[in-house]
Amino acid sequence: MMPRSQDQVGFDRRRVVYLARVFSFVRRHQHWLWLSLLLLLVHAATRLAQPWLVKVAIDEHLTADGAGDSFSTLVLAFAGVAVLEWFCRHYQLRALELAGQGALLDLRKAVFAHLQRLPLGYFDRTPVGRLVGRATTDVESLQELFSSGVVTIAGDLVFLVAAVAIMLSLSVPLTLASLLVVPVFVGVTLWVRRRVRSAYDALRTRISQMNAELHEQVQGMAIVQMFGQEARSAARFEDINGGVLTAQLGTVRWESLLSAVTEMLGSFTTALILWVGGAYAVEALGVPPDEAAAAGLTLGTLYAFVDYMQRMFVPLSDLSLKYTVLQNATIASERIFTLLDEPTEVPDSAAPRSADGPGRVEFDDVTFGYRPDRPVLSGFTLDIPAGATVAVVGPTGAGKTTLLSVLTRLYEIQGGAIRLDGVDVRDMARSDLRRQVGVVAQDVFLFRGTILDNLKLGCPDVTDEDALAAAAELGLDDVVRRFPAGYREAVAERGRNLSAGEKQLIAFARMLLLQPKVLVLDEATSNVDAHTEHLLQQAVRRLLRGRTSLVVAHRLATIRDADQIVVLDRGRIIERGTHAELIARGGHYFDLDQKQ
Repeated sequence: MMPRSQDQVGFDRRRVVYLARVFSFVRRHQHWLWLSLLLLLVHAATRLAQPWLVKVAIDEHLTADGAGDSFSTLVLAFAGVAVLEWFCRHYQLRALELAGQGALLDLRKAVFAHLQRLPLGYFDRTPVGRLVGRATTDVESLQELFSSGVVTIAGDLVFLVAAVAIMLSLSVPLTLASLLVVPVFVGVTLWVRRRVRSAYDALRTRISQMNAELHEQVQGMAIVQMFGQEARSAARFEDINGGVLTAQLGTVRWESLLSAVTEMLGSFTTALILWVGGAYAVEALGVPPDEAAAAGLTLGTLYAFVDYMQRMFVPLSDLSLKYTVLQNATIASERIFTLLDEPTEVPDSAAPRSADGPGRVEFDDVTFGYRPDRPVLSGFTLDIPAGATVAVVGPTGAGKTTLLSVLTRLYEIQGGAIRLDGVDVRDMARSDLRRQVGVVAQDVFLFRGTILDNLKLGCPDVTDEDALAAAAELGLDDVVRRFPAGYREAVAERGRNLSAGEKQLIAFARMLLLQPKVLVLDEATSNVDAHTEHLLQQAVRRLLRGRTSLVVAHRLATIRDADQIVVLDRGRIIERGTHAELIARGGHYFDLDQKQ
Protein backbone atom coordinates (compact mmCIF):
# COMPACT_ATOMS: atom_id res chain seq x y z
CA MET A 1 0.00 0.00 0.00
CA MET A 2 1.30 3.45 -0.90
CA PRO A 3 2.21 5.64 2.09
CA ARG A 4 -0.11 8.55 2.68
CA SER A 5 1.18 11.94 1.64
CA GLN A 6 1.46 14.88 4.02
CA ASP A 7 -1.34 16.59 2.06
CA GLN A 8 -3.68 13.63 2.70
CA VAL A 9 -2.82 13.60 6.41
CA GLY A 10 -3.35 17.35 6.63
CA PHE A 11 -6.65 17.01 4.78
CA ASP A 12 -7.90 14.39 7.25
CA ARG A 13 -6.80 16.52 10.19
CA ARG A 14 -8.71 19.48 8.81
CA ARG A 15 -11.81 17.32 8.53
CA VAL A 16 -11.43 16.23 12.15
CA VAL A 17 -11.15 19.90 13.14
CA TYR A 18 -14.27 20.72 11.13
CA LEU A 19 -16.13 17.88 12.83
CA ALA A 20 -15.00 19.10 16.24
CA ARG A 21 -16.32 22.55 15.39
CA VAL A 22 -19.77 21.07 14.88
CA PHE A 23 -19.87 20.18 18.57
CA SER A 24 -19.17 23.76 19.54
CA PHE A 25 -22.80 24.33 18.58
CA VAL A 26 -23.87 21.66 21.09
CA ARG A 27 -22.51 23.66 24.03
CA ARG A 28 -25.83 25.42 24.66
CA HIS A 29 -27.64 22.07 24.63
CA GLN A 30 -25.05 19.91 26.37
CA HIS A 31 -27.32 19.16 29.35
CA TRP A 32 -29.48 17.07 27.01
CA LEU A 33 -26.36 15.39 25.71
CA TRP A 34 -25.18 14.41 29.20
CA LEU A 35 -28.65 13.13 30.09
CA SER A 36 -28.65 11.06 26.91
CA LEU A 37 -25.25 9.61 27.77
CA LEU A 38 -26.38 8.69 31.29
CA LEU A 39 -29.50 6.97 30.00
CA LEU A 40 -27.41 5.21 27.37
CA LEU A 41 -25.13 3.74 30.03
CA VAL A 42 -28.11 2.53 32.06
CA HIS A 43 -29.57 1.08 28.87
CA ALA A 44 -26.29 -0.78 28.21
CA ALA A 45 -26.40 -2.17 31.77
CA THR A 46 -29.94 -3.51 31.24
CA ARG A 47 -28.88 -5.24 28.02
CA LEU A 48 -25.90 -6.81 29.79
CA ALA A 49 -28.06 -8.00 32.70
CA GLN A 50 -30.60 -9.92 30.62
CA PRO A 51 -28.33 -12.76 29.36
CA TRP A 52 -26.92 -13.14 32.89
CA LEU A 53 -30.40 -13.53 34.37
CA VAL A 54 -31.29 -16.17 31.77
CA LYS A 55 -28.01 -18.00 32.53
CA VAL A 56 -28.84 -18.11 36.22
CA ALA A 57 -32.36 -19.34 35.45
CA ILE A 58 -31.04 -22.15 33.23
CA ASP A 59 -28.23 -23.34 35.53
CA GLU A 60 -29.95 -22.98 38.88
CA HIS A 61 -33.54 -23.80 38.00
CA LEU A 62 -34.34 -25.20 34.56
CA THR A 63 -31.53 -27.80 34.61
CA ALA A 64 -31.79 -28.34 38.38
CA ASP A 65 -34.46 -29.96 40.53
CA GLY A 66 -37.50 -27.66 40.56
CA ALA A 67 -37.86 -23.97 39.91
CA GLY A 68 -38.37 -22.78 43.47
CA ASP A 69 -39.53 -19.41 44.67
CA SER A 70 -36.39 -17.66 43.44
CA PHE A 71 -37.30 -18.53 39.87
CA SER A 72 -40.33 -16.25 40.07
CA THR A 73 -38.05 -13.55 41.41
CA LEU A 74 -35.75 -14.01 38.40
CA VAL A 75 -38.69 -13.74 36.01
CA LEU A 76 -39.90 -10.56 37.67
CA ALA A 77 -36.36 -9.16 37.64
CA PHE A 78 -36.03 -9.93 33.93
CA ALA A 79 -39.35 -8.21 33.24
CA GLY A 80 -38.30 -5.19 35.31
CA VAL A 81 -34.98 -4.95 33.46
CA ALA A 82 -36.79 -5.15 30.12
CA VAL A 83 -39.14 -2.31 31.12
CA LEU A 84 -36.16 -0.24 32.32
CA GLU A 85 -34.41 -0.92 29.00
CA TRP A 86 -37.42 0.42 27.08
CA PHE A 87 -37.69 3.49 29.32
CA CYS A 88 -33.98 4.37 28.99
CA ARG A 89 -33.95 3.80 25.23
CA HIS A 90 -37.04 5.94 24.66
CA TYR A 91 -35.91 8.94 26.69
CA GLN A 92 -32.27 8.61 25.65
CA LEU A 93 -33.29 9.06 22.01
CA ARG A 94 -35.52 12.00 22.89
CA ALA A 95 -32.77 13.74 24.84
CA LEU A 96 -30.28 13.11 22.04
CA GLU A 97 -32.66 14.53 19.43
CA LEU A 98 -33.28 17.63 21.57
CA ALA A 99 -29.53 18.24 21.76
CA GLY A 100 -28.95 17.49 18.08
CA GLN A 101 -31.86 19.44 16.67
CA GLY A 102 -31.05 22.41 18.89
CA ALA A 103 -27.45 22.40 17.64
CA LEU A 104 -28.57 22.11 14.01
CA LEU A 105 -30.99 24.99 14.51
CA ASP A 106 -28.12 27.16 15.77
CA LEU A 107 -25.91 25.99 12.89
CA ARG A 108 -28.51 26.91 10.26
CA LYS A 109 -28.89 30.33 11.87
CA ALA A 110 -25.11 30.79 11.82
CA VAL A 111 -24.90 29.80 8.14
CA PHE A 112 -27.71 32.16 7.15
CA ALA A 113 -26.30 35.03 9.22
CA HIS A 114 -22.89 34.49 7.64
CA LEU A 115 -24.41 34.51 4.15
CA GLN A 116 -25.87 37.92 4.92
CA ARG A 117 -22.43 39.25 5.85
CA LEU A 118 -20.56 37.93 2.81
CA PRO A 119 -19.44 40.46 0.20
CA LEU A 120 -21.50 40.63 -2.97
CA GLY A 121 -18.53 39.42 -5.01
CA TYR A 122 -18.79 36.00 -3.34
CA PHE A 123 -22.33 35.56 -4.67
CA ASP A 124 -21.18 36.65 -8.14
CA ARG A 125 -18.83 33.66 -8.38
CA THR A 126 -20.78 31.03 -6.38
CA PRO A 127 -23.83 29.14 -7.76
CA VAL A 128 -27.01 29.69 -5.76
CA GLY A 129 -27.73 25.94 -5.68
CA ARG A 130 -24.44 25.27 -3.93
CA LEU A 131 -25.19 27.84 -1.21
CA VAL A 132 -28.71 26.50 -0.69
CA GLY A 133 -27.21 23.02 -0.36
CA ARG A 134 -24.86 24.20 2.39
CA ALA A 135 -27.73 25.54 4.48
CA THR A 136 -30.08 22.60 3.85
CA THR A 137 -28.65 19.29 2.59
CA ASP A 138 -25.28 19.57 4.30
CA VAL A 139 -26.78 20.63 7.63
CA GLU A 140 -29.32 17.79 7.40
CA SER A 141 -26.43 15.38 6.82
CA LEU A 142 -25.22 16.21 10.32
CA GLN A 143 -28.51 15.06 11.84
CA GLU A 144 -27.36 11.44 11.78
CA LEU A 145 -24.20 12.48 13.57
CA PHE A 146 -26.34 13.22 16.63
CA SER A 147 -29.00 10.52 16.25
CA SER A 148 -26.44 7.72 15.71
CA GLY A 149 -23.14 9.47 16.27
CA VAL A 150 -20.59 10.00 18.99
CA VAL A 151 -22.89 9.55 22.00
CA THR A 152 -24.19 6.20 20.77
CA ILE A 153 -20.67 5.21 19.74
CA ALA A 154 -19.55 5.85 23.32
CA GLY A 155 -22.42 3.70 24.57
CA ASP A 156 -21.53 0.92 22.13
CA LEU A 157 -17.89 0.94 23.26
CA VAL A 158 -18.90 0.77 26.93
CA PHE A 159 -21.24 -2.13 26.15
CA LEU A 160 -18.52 -4.02 24.25
CA VAL A 161 -15.92 -3.61 27.00
CA ALA A 162 -18.39 -4.65 29.72
CA ALA A 163 -19.60 -7.65 27.70
CA VAL A 164 -16.04 -8.88 27.16
CA ALA A 165 -15.33 -8.49 30.88
CA ILE A 166 -18.40 -10.56 31.78
CA MET A 167 -17.48 -13.24 29.24
CA LEU A 168 -13.95 -13.44 30.61
CA SER A 169 -15.38 -13.97 34.08
CA LEU A 170 -17.40 -16.89 32.71
CA SER A 171 -14.73 -18.60 30.60
CA VAL A 172 -11.40 -17.26 29.46
CA PRO A 173 -10.75 -19.97 26.78
CA LEU A 174 -14.18 -19.60 25.20
CA THR A 175 -13.92 -15.80 25.30
CA LEU A 176 -10.58 -15.87 23.49
CA ALA A 177 -11.97 -18.31 20.92
CA SER A 178 -15.02 -16.08 20.40
CA LEU A 179 -12.91 -12.95 19.92
CA LEU A 180 -10.81 -14.51 17.16
CA VAL A 181 -13.13 -12.83 14.68
CA VAL A 182 -12.43 -9.30 15.94
CA PRO A 183 -9.07 -8.79 14.14
CA VAL A 184 -10.69 -9.95 10.91
CA PHE A 185 -13.54 -7.53 11.42
CA VAL A 186 -11.16 -4.64 12.15
CA GLY A 187 -9.09 -5.45 9.08
CA VAL A 188 -12.15 -5.48 6.81
CA THR A 189 -13.35 -2.19 8.28
CA LEU A 190 -9.97 -0.53 7.75
CA TRP A 191 -9.91 -1.74 4.15
CA VAL A 192 -13.45 -0.62 3.34
CA ARG A 193 -13.46 2.77 5.08
CA ARG A 194 -11.26 4.48 2.49
CA ARG A 195 -13.59 3.33 -0.24
CA VAL A 196 -16.61 4.58 1.70
CA ARG A 197 -15.02 7.99 2.22
CA SER A 198 -14.12 8.39 -1.46
CA ALA A 199 -17.60 7.26 -2.48
CA TYR A 200 -19.25 9.84 -0.22
CA ASP A 201 -16.96 12.58 -1.50
CA ALA A 202 -18.06 11.78 -5.04
CA LEU A 203 -21.73 11.58 -4.01
CA ARG A 204 -21.75 14.99 -2.31
CA THR A 205 -20.05 16.59 -5.30
CA ARG A 206 -22.61 15.10 -7.67
CA ILE A 207 -25.56 16.15 -5.50
CA SER A 208 -24.22 19.71 -5.37
CA GLN A 209 -23.93 19.75 -9.17
CA MET A 210 -27.47 18.42 -9.50
CA ASN A 211 -28.89 21.08 -7.13
CA ALA A 212 -27.12 23.86 -9.02
CA GLU A 213 -28.33 22.56 -12.40
CA LEU A 214 -31.92 22.10 -11.19
CA HIS A 215 -32.01 25.63 -9.73
CA GLU A 216 -30.67 27.13 -12.95
CA GLN A 217 -33.05 25.20 -15.20
CA VAL A 218 -36.13 26.06 -13.12
CA GLN A 219 -35.17 29.74 -13.00
CA GLY A 220 -34.63 29.80 -16.76
CA MET A 221 -37.57 27.58 -17.74
CA ALA A 222 -39.23 30.31 -19.80
CA ILE A 223 -36.08 30.70 -21.92
CA VAL A 224 -35.70 26.92 -22.25
CA GLN A 225 -39.25 26.62 -23.59
CA MET A 226 -38.97 29.71 -25.77
CA PHE A 227 -35.94 28.32 -27.60
CA GLY A 228 -37.22 24.75 -27.71
CA GLN A 229 -34.37 23.40 -25.58
CA GLU A 230 -36.45 21.01 -23.45
CA ALA A 231 -34.85 17.87 -24.88
CA ARG A 232 -31.32 19.21 -24.57
CA SER A 233 -31.99 20.44 -21.03
CA ALA A 234 -33.50 17.07 -20.05
CA ALA A 235 -30.52 15.23 -21.53
CA ARG A 236 -28.10 17.38 -19.58
CA PHE A 237 -30.02 16.84 -16.33
CA GLU A 238 -30.24 13.11 -17.06
CA ASP A 239 -26.46 12.98 -17.44
CA ILE A 240 -25.92 14.75 -14.10
CA ASN A 241 -28.61 12.65 -12.45
CA GLY A 242 -26.93 9.51 -13.79
CA GLY A 243 -23.72 10.64 -12.14
CA VAL A 244 -25.60 10.94 -8.83
CA LEU A 245 -26.94 7.40 -9.29
CA THR A 246 -23.47 6.04 -10.04
CA ALA A 247 -22.02 7.76 -6.99
CA GLN A 248 -24.91 6.55 -4.80
CA LEU A 249 -24.48 2.97 -5.99
CA GLY A 250 -20.79 3.27 -5.15
CA THR A 251 -21.61 4.05 -1.53
CA VAL A 252 -24.21 1.25 -1.42
CA ARG A 253 -21.71 -1.26 -2.82
CA TRP A 254 -19.18 -0.69 -0.05
CA GLU A 255 -21.78 -0.34 2.72
CA SER A 256 -23.52 -3.58 1.69
CA LEU A 257 -20.16 -5.41 1.54
CA LEU A 258 -19.32 -4.30 5.06
CA SER A 259 -22.77 -5.23 6.37
CA ALA A 260 -22.70 -8.67 4.72
CA VAL A 261 -19.22 -9.47 6.04
CA THR A 262 -20.30 -8.39 9.52
CA GLU A 263 -23.29 -10.74 9.48
CA MET A 264 -21.18 -13.60 8.13
CA LEU A 265 -18.60 -13.14 10.88
CA GLY A 266 -21.39 -13.09 13.47
CA SER A 267 -22.73 -16.43 12.26
CA PHE A 268 -19.22 -17.87 12.17
CA THR A 269 -18.63 -16.77 15.77
CA THR A 270 -21.86 -18.43 16.94
CA ALA A 271 -20.79 -21.68 15.27
CA LEU A 272 -17.37 -21.41 16.91
CA ILE A 273 -18.94 -20.96 20.36
CA LEU A 274 -21.14 -24.02 19.86
CA TRP A 275 -18.22 -26.10 18.59
CA VAL A 276 -15.81 -25.16 21.37
CA GLY A 277 -18.25 -24.99 24.28
CA GLY A 278 -20.94 -27.46 23.23
CA ALA A 279 -19.13 -30.58 24.41
CA TYR A 280 -18.47 -29.13 27.85
CA ALA A 281 -22.09 -27.99 28.19
CA VAL A 282 -23.44 -31.43 27.27
CA GLU A 283 -21.18 -33.08 29.86
CA ALA A 284 -22.52 -30.65 32.47
CA LEU A 285 -26.16 -31.67 31.93
CA GLY A 286 -27.67 -33.38 34.97
CA VAL A 287 -24.79 -32.30 37.21
CA PRO A 288 -25.45 -29.95 40.17
CA PRO A 289 -24.65 -26.30 39.28
CA ASP A 290 -21.63 -26.06 41.58
CA GLU A 291 -20.08 -29.27 40.23
CA ALA A 292 -20.91 -28.25 36.61
CA ALA A 293 -19.24 -24.89 37.04
CA ALA A 294 -16.18 -26.55 38.51
CA ALA A 295 -16.04 -29.23 35.83
CA GLY A 296 -16.45 -26.98 32.84
CA LEU A 297 -19.02 -24.88 30.94
CA THR A 298 -22.65 -25.11 31.90
CA LEU A 299 -25.56 -24.96 29.49
CA GLY A 300 -26.50 -21.56 30.91
CA THR A 301 -22.97 -20.27 30.33
CA LEU A 302 -23.07 -21.48 26.75
CA TYR A 303 -26.39 -19.70 26.23
CA ALA A 304 -24.96 -16.54 27.78
CA PHE A 305 -21.98 -16.63 25.43
CA VAL A 306 -24.17 -17.00 22.35
CA ASP A 307 -26.50 -14.24 23.56
CA TYR A 308 -23.62 -11.87 24.47
CA MET A 309 -21.90 -12.41 21.12
CA GLN A 310 -25.16 -11.81 19.25
CA ARG A 311 -25.68 -8.64 21.25
CA MET A 312 -22.06 -7.63 20.67
CA PHE A 313 -22.38 -7.91 16.93
CA VAL A 314 -25.18 -5.34 16.93
CA PRO A 315 -22.88 -2.53 18.18
CA LEU A 316 -19.98 -3.95 16.15
CA SER A 317 -22.12 -3.76 13.03
CA ASP A 318 -23.39 -0.34 14.09
CA LEU A 319 -19.84 0.90 14.61
CA SER A 320 -18.96 -0.03 11.05
CA LEU A 321 -22.04 1.74 9.73
CA LYS A 322 -21.53 4.68 12.06
CA TYR A 323 -18.11 5.12 10.56
CA THR A 324 -19.95 5.86 7.33
CA VAL A 325 -22.10 8.37 9.21
CA LEU A 326 -18.95 10.02 10.53
CA GLN A 327 -17.46 10.14 7.04
CA ASN A 328 -20.63 11.73 5.71
CA ALA A 329 -20.67 14.19 8.59
CA THR A 330 -17.02 15.15 8.13
CA ILE A 331 -17.62 15.90 4.45
CA ALA A 332 -20.72 17.96 5.26
CA SER A 333 -18.99 19.79 8.12
CA GLU A 334 -16.05 20.59 5.86
CA ARG A 335 -18.39 22.16 3.30
CA ILE A 336 -20.30 24.11 5.95
CA PHE A 337 -17.28 25.48 7.78
CA THR A 338 -15.44 26.25 4.56
CA LEU A 339 -18.39 28.55 3.87
CA LEU A 340 -18.35 29.93 7.42
CA ASP A 341 -14.62 30.63 7.05
CA GLU A 342 -15.18 32.77 3.96
CA PRO A 343 -14.12 36.34 4.80
CA THR A 344 -17.07 38.62 5.43
CA GLU A 345 -17.49 42.24 4.43
CA VAL A 346 -14.98 44.72 5.74
CA PRO A 347 -16.32 45.43 9.26
CA ASP A 348 -17.82 48.76 10.09
CA SER A 349 -15.66 51.28 11.85
CA ALA A 350 -15.38 50.76 15.61
CA ALA A 351 -16.51 54.37 16.04
CA PRO A 352 -18.79 55.02 13.05
CA ARG A 353 -19.44 58.59 12.01
CA SER A 354 -22.77 60.03 10.95
CA ALA A 355 -23.13 62.16 7.85
CA ASP A 356 -25.19 65.16 8.88
CA GLY A 357 -25.93 67.40 5.95
CA PRO A 358 -28.15 68.06 2.95
CA GLY A 359 -26.77 65.16 0.86
CA ARG A 360 -23.63 66.18 -1.02
CA VAL A 361 -21.87 63.22 -2.70
CA GLU A 362 -18.21 63.23 -3.74
CA PHE A 363 -16.29 60.63 -5.71
CA ASP A 364 -12.61 61.47 -5.24
CA ASP A 365 -10.16 59.65 -7.56
CA VAL A 366 -12.03 56.35 -7.09
CA THR A 367 -10.47 53.15 -8.41
CA PHE A 368 -12.31 49.84 -8.35
CA GLY A 369 -12.24 46.48 -10.13
CA TYR A 370 -14.00 43.20 -9.55
CA ARG A 371 -10.54 41.76 -10.12
CA PRO A 372 -7.47 43.76 -9.05
CA ASP A 373 -5.90 43.42 -12.51
CA ARG A 374 -9.03 44.64 -14.32
CA PRO A 375 -10.18 48.05 -13.04
CA VAL A 376 -13.72 49.07 -13.91
CA LEU A 377 -13.41 52.60 -12.47
CA SER A 378 -10.08 54.38 -12.92
CA GLY A 379 -9.46 57.66 -11.12
CA PHE A 380 -13.15 58.53 -11.18
CA THR A 381 -13.91 61.98 -9.75
CA LEU A 382 -17.37 63.54 -9.52
CA ASP A 383 -18.92 66.12 -7.18
CA ILE A 384 -22.72 66.03 -6.82
CA PRO A 385 -24.05 69.11 -4.97
CA ALA A 386 -26.83 68.65 -2.43
CA GLY A 387 -30.25 68.64 -4.10
CA ALA A 388 -28.81 68.26 -7.62
CA THR A 389 -29.74 65.59 -10.14
CA VAL A 390 -26.79 64.06 -11.97
CA ALA A 391 -27.35 61.54 -14.76
CA VAL A 392 -24.78 58.97 -15.86
CA VAL A 393 -24.89 57.54 -19.38
CA GLY A 394 -22.55 55.46 -21.45
CA PRO A 395 -22.20 52.15 -23.28
CA THR A 396 -22.73 48.78 -21.63
CA GLY A 397 -19.76 47.89 -19.44
CA ALA A 398 -18.73 51.49 -18.93
CA GLY A 399 -19.08 51.16 -15.12
CA LYS A 400 -22.40 52.89 -14.52
CA THR A 401 -23.98 50.28 -12.23
CA THR A 402 -20.61 49.70 -10.56
CA LEU A 403 -20.61 53.36 -9.61
CA LEU A 404 -23.83 52.88 -7.66
CA SER A 405 -22.64 49.66 -6.03
CA VAL A 406 -19.52 51.25 -4.56
CA LEU A 407 -21.53 54.26 -3.35
CA THR A 408 -23.63 51.98 -1.12
CA ARG A 409 -20.60 49.80 -0.24
CA LEU A 410 -21.94 46.66 -1.83
CA TYR A 411 -18.35 46.51 -3.04
CA GLU A 412 -15.34 48.15 -1.41
CA ILE A 413 -13.22 50.47 -3.54
CA GLN A 414 -9.49 49.82 -3.93
CA GLY A 415 -8.39 53.46 -4.16
CA GLY A 416 -9.60 56.99 -3.58
CA ALA A 417 -12.58 57.95 -1.43
CA ILE A 418 -16.35 58.40 -1.59
CA ARG A 419 -17.79 60.98 0.79
CA LEU A 420 -21.32 61.79 1.89
CA ASP A 421 -21.55 65.29 3.31
CA GLY A 422 -17.79 65.23 3.83
CA VAL A 423 -17.74 61.87 5.66
CA ASP A 424 -15.96 58.93 4.04
CA VAL A 425 -18.60 56.25 3.55
CA ARG A 426 -16.12 53.68 4.92
CA ASP A 427 -16.29 55.49 8.25
CA MET A 428 -20.07 55.14 8.37
CA ALA A 429 -22.07 52.16 9.55
CA ARG A 430 -23.48 50.35 6.53
CA SER A 431 -26.99 50.41 7.97
CA ASP A 432 -26.78 54.20 8.39
CA LEU A 433 -25.33 54.69 4.90
CA ARG A 434 -28.03 52.58 3.25
CA ARG A 435 -30.77 54.43 5.11
CA GLN A 436 -29.47 57.71 3.72
CA VAL A 437 -28.79 56.43 0.21
CA GLY A 438 -31.83 54.74 -1.32
CA VAL A 439 -31.50 52.61 -4.46
CA VAL A 440 -34.17 51.69 -7.00
CA ALA A 441 -32.73 49.01 -9.28
CA GLN A 442 -33.75 48.15 -12.81
CA ASP A 443 -34.80 44.64 -11.79
CA VAL A 444 -37.04 45.12 -8.75
CA PHE A 445 -37.05 42.13 -6.41
CA LEU A 446 -40.24 41.40 -4.51
CA PHE A 447 -40.37 38.96 -1.62
CA ARG A 448 -43.06 36.52 -0.59
CA GLY A 449 -45.89 38.21 1.27
CA THR A 450 -48.41 40.84 0.31
CA ILE A 451 -47.97 44.01 -1.71
CA LEU A 452 -48.22 45.93 1.56
CA ASP A 453 -45.43 43.84 3.10
CA ASN A 454 -43.18 44.71 0.17
CA LEU A 455 -44.04 48.39 0.48
CA LYS A 456 -42.88 48.34 4.11
CA LEU A 457 -39.69 46.41 3.37
CA GLY A 458 -37.32 49.24 4.31
CA CYS A 459 -39.53 50.57 7.13
CA PRO A 460 -41.23 47.59 8.80
CA ASP A 461 -42.30 49.74 11.77
CA VAL A 462 -44.25 52.25 9.70
CA THR A 463 -48.01 52.09 10.06
CA ASP A 464 -50.18 50.57 7.35
CA GLU A 465 -51.89 53.93 6.94
CA ASP A 466 -48.61 55.73 6.18
CA ALA A 467 -47.58 53.01 3.74
CA LEU A 468 -50.91 53.20 1.91
CA ALA A 469 -50.71 57.00 1.81
CA ALA A 470 -47.27 56.87 0.18
CA ALA A 471 -48.52 54.34 -2.36
CA ALA A 472 -51.55 56.49 -3.17
CA GLU A 473 -49.35 59.55 -3.60
CA LEU A 474 -47.45 57.76 -6.37
CA GLY A 475 -50.61 56.49 -8.05
CA LEU A 476 -50.22 52.87 -7.02
CA ASP A 477 -53.93 52.68 -6.16
CA ASP A 478 -54.72 52.49 -9.88
CA VAL A 479 -52.53 49.40 -10.17
CA VAL A 480 -53.66 47.60 -7.04
CA ARG A 481 -57.35 48.12 -7.83
CA ARG A 482 -57.29 45.16 -10.22
CA PHE A 483 -56.45 42.71 -7.41
CA PRO A 484 -59.38 41.29 -5.39
CA ALA A 485 -57.47 41.69 -2.11
CA GLY A 486 -55.97 45.06 -3.01
CA TYR A 487 -52.80 45.79 -1.08
CA ARG A 488 -53.33 42.52 0.80
CA GLU A 489 -52.86 40.57 -2.43
CA ALA A 490 -50.16 37.89 -2.17
CA VAL A 491 -47.15 38.51 -4.39
CA ALA A 492 -46.22 35.58 -6.62
CA GLU A 493 -42.61 34.37 -6.65
CA ARG A 494 -40.37 37.23 -7.76
CA GLY A 495 -43.53 39.28 -8.40
CA ARG A 496 -44.70 37.40 -11.50
CA ASN A 497 -48.25 38.66 -11.05
CA LEU A 498 -47.05 42.26 -11.51
CA SER A 499 -45.65 43.96 -14.58
CA ALA A 500 -42.14 45.45 -14.58
CA GLY A 501 -43.56 48.98 -14.35
CA GLU A 502 -45.88 48.03 -11.48
CA LYS A 503 -42.97 46.54 -9.53
CA GLN A 504 -41.01 49.74 -10.12
CA LEU A 505 -43.89 51.77 -8.70
CA ILE A 506 -43.77 49.61 -5.57
CA ALA A 507 -40.01 50.23 -5.36
CA PHE A 508 -40.59 53.99 -5.66
CA ALA A 509 -43.20 53.82 -2.89
CA ARG A 510 -40.63 52.06 -0.71
CA MET A 511 -38.26 54.96 -1.25
CA LEU A 512 -40.96 57.51 -0.44
CA LEU A 513 -41.45 55.77 2.90
CA LEU A 514 -37.72 55.50 3.53
CA GLN A 515 -37.12 59.19 2.74
CA PRO A 516 -33.40 58.92 1.89
CA LYS A 517 -31.54 62.16 1.33
CA VAL A 518 -29.72 60.66 -1.67
CA LEU A 519 -31.68 58.76 -4.32
CA VAL A 520 -30.04 56.36 -6.77
CA LEU A 521 -32.00 55.21 -9.84
CA ASP A 522 -30.36 52.36 -11.77
CA GLU A 523 -32.19 52.15 -15.10
CA ALA A 524 -35.33 52.40 -12.99
CA THR A 525 -37.48 53.73 -15.83
CA SER A 526 -36.27 51.48 -18.63
CA ASN A 527 -38.74 48.59 -18.24
CA VAL A 528 -42.11 50.31 -18.43
CA ASP A 529 -45.37 49.38 -20.06
CA ALA A 530 -47.77 51.82 -21.65
CA HIS A 531 -50.34 51.50 -18.86
CA THR A 532 -47.97 52.60 -16.08
CA GLU A 533 -45.50 54.82 -17.95
CA HIS A 534 -47.33 58.04 -17.05
CA LEU A 535 -47.61 57.02 -13.38
CA LEU A 536 -43.95 56.07 -13.36
CA GLN A 537 -42.76 59.41 -14.73
CA GLN A 538 -44.87 61.24 -12.14
CA ALA A 539 -43.39 59.04 -9.40
CA VAL A 540 -39.87 59.83 -10.55
CA ARG A 541 -40.51 63.55 -10.51
CA ARG A 542 -42.03 63.28 -7.03
CA LEU A 543 -39.03 61.38 -5.68
CA LEU A 544 -36.40 63.62 -7.27
CA ARG A 545 -37.94 66.80 -5.88
CA GLY A 546 -35.56 68.43 -3.38
CA ARG A 547 -33.35 65.37 -3.13
CA THR A 548 -29.81 64.63 -4.29
CA SER A 549 -30.14 62.14 -7.12
CA LEU A 550 -27.81 59.98 -9.18
CA VAL A 551 -29.59 58.53 -12.21
CA VAL A 552 -28.27 55.86 -14.55
CA ALA A 553 -30.24 55.73 -17.79
CA HIS A 554 -30.14 54.45 -21.36
CA ARG A 555 -33.21 56.41 -22.44
CA LEU A 556 -31.81 59.92 -22.79
CA ALA A 557 -35.31 61.41 -22.98
CA THR A 558 -35.76 60.69 -19.26
CA ILE A 559 -32.71 62.72 -18.17
CA ARG A 560 -32.84 65.87 -20.33
CA ASP A 561 -33.80 67.95 -17.30
CA ALA A 562 -30.87 66.70 -15.20
CA ASP A 563 -28.66 69.42 -13.67
CA GLN A 564 -25.61 67.63 -15.05
CA ILE A 565 -25.10 64.68 -17.39
CA VAL A 566 -21.91 62.61 -17.17
CA VAL A 567 -20.81 60.41 -20.06
CA LEU A 568 -18.83 57.42 -18.84
CA ASP A 569 -16.63 55.12 -20.92
CA ARG A 570 -14.33 52.39 -19.56
CA GLY A 571 -14.56 53.76 -16.05
CA ARG A 572 -13.60 57.35 -16.94
CA ILE A 573 -15.61 60.53 -17.51
CA ILE A 574 -15.22 61.62 -21.11
CA GLU A 575 -17.89 64.33 -21.19
CA ARG A 576 -20.01 66.30 -18.74
CA GLY A 577 -22.53 69.11 -18.94
CA THR A 578 -26.23 69.83 -19.40
CA HIS A 579 -28.22 68.22 -22.17
CA ALA A 580 -28.06 71.38 -24.30
CA GLU A 581 -24.32 71.81 -23.75
CA LEU A 582 -23.51 68.24 -24.68
CA ILE A 583 -25.69 68.34 -27.80
CA ALA A 584 -24.01 71.55 -28.89
CA ARG A 585 -20.60 69.97 -28.36
CA GLY A 586 -21.38 67.22 -30.88
CA GLY A 587 -19.38 64.52 -29.10
CA HIS A 588 -20.22 61.10 -27.67
CA TYR A 589 -23.44 62.24 -26.03
CA PHE A 590 -24.59 63.79 -29.31
CA ASP A 591 -23.96 60.44 -31.03
CA LEU A 592 -25.96 58.58 -28.39
CA ASP A 593 -28.83 61.05 -28.75
CA GLN A 594 -28.87 60.70 -32.52
CA LYS A 595 -28.95 56.90 -32.33
CA GLN A 596 -32.02 57.07 -30.11
